Amino acid sequence: MPEPSTPNVLITGATGALGPCVVEAFHREGFNIRTFSLDAPQEGDLPDGVDVRLGDVTDRQAVATAVRDVDIVVHLAALLHILDPSPELRERYQRVNVQGSMNVVDGAVQAGVERVVLFSTIAVYGGAERGQVLDESTSPQPETMYARSKLEAERIILAAKRADGKPLGVVLRMAAVYGSRVKGNYHRLVQSLARGRFIPVGDGRNQRTLIYDRDAAQAAILAARHPDVGGRIFNVTDGGYHSLREIIEAISAALGRNPPRGSLPVGLTRMAAGILERAAGLVGFRSPITRATVDKYTEHIVVDSRKIQSELGFCPQYGLADGWSQAVEEMRLRGEI
Repeated sequence: MPEPSTPNVLITGATGALGPCVVEAFHREGFNIRTFSLDAPQEGDLPDGVDVRLGDVTDRQAVATAVRDVDIVVHLAALLHILDPSPELRERYQRVNVQGSMNVVDGAVQAGVERVVLFSTIAVYGGAERGQVLDESTSPQPETMYARSKLEAERIILAAKRADGKPLGVVLRMAAVYGSRVKGNYHRLVQSLARGRFIPVGDGRNQRTLIYDRDAAQAAILAARHPDVGGRIFNVTDGGYHSLREIIEAISAALGRNPPRGSLPVGLTRMAAGILERAAGLVGFRSPITRATVDKYTEHIVVDSRKIQSELGFCPQYGLADGWSQAVEEMRLRGEI
C-alpha cells in the first residue's frame, strides 16, 4: 500500500494575531503549509519551509491562485471586531468578511478542496442574560457589524458543497481568544493591570468564555482532519465559565501583582462616559472611554462547548492560570509589558 500523501493546507490571515499560532500547530502536525495574507510575516513568525503568498481575500483571482493544489483551507482572514465602529466601516466588513469568504469558497470549490475551516465567533449569538448558557442550537442574534458579517460568512461556508455533493465547510465559533499576540480588549486589560492603572467597573460577576490561542489552533486541526464534520458548527472554549473577577485575578497573578481593590458603579460610569463622549465630540476628539466600552466590559456571554469535546475529542490544555501565565511571559519577552 502506498503511503498517504501529506495534506496541503492553505491558511489565510496567517500574519494576524492568531495566524502564526495556527501555522505553527499545523506545521508540528506535518502538514505542507501555504499562507495567504496582506502583510509579509516578520522574521521568525513562521516556520521554515512555509510557502508564503501575499494577497487580499477581496481579490477573487488572487484567492483562486492561492487555493490551487490545496486539500484544506483554514480561513482566518477577517476584519476583526472594532469597538464602536463608524458607519463607514459597514462596507469594509461586507467586503472583507463576507465577499472575502465567498471568494475563498468559490476558489476552494473550483480547486477541488476537501475542507474549509472557518474561524468564526461566539459574538454571532449576541448578548445573554446572567445565568444563561448558549449552545450551537441557540438562534444567533448578532448585535454588531462584525458579528453580522461573520454570521453571513458562516452561511456561505455552510452552504458550499464539494464535487461529490458533501458539505465543504465547518464553522468554529471561537470564544474570546487570548494569547500574547492577540490585541484588543484583553491586551489592553493586561497592560493596564501591569501598570496599576486599572479600576474595575461593576461587581465583576458577569461571566465570559475564553480560549487560549494554542487550544484554538488544536481545534482547527481536529476540524480539518475529521471526516464527518462538514456542514456543522462547533463552539470552541476552554470548557469553563469565568467571571470577569476571576479573569482579572488570573492576569494579576501572572503579572505578580495583587488584583485591584474596589470598583466603580456601572450606572455612574456609563453616565460619565456619555458626558465625555459628547464633550470630546464638540472639540473634535475621540473620548478615551465610551458607553460602548462600559457595555462591552460588563457584558455577560457564556457558551457551552461540550459538542466539540464529545464529537471531535477536543481537550483544551490551558485553563485561566496557565494560559495567562504563558501569555504574560511571552509578552514580557517581547517587551510589551
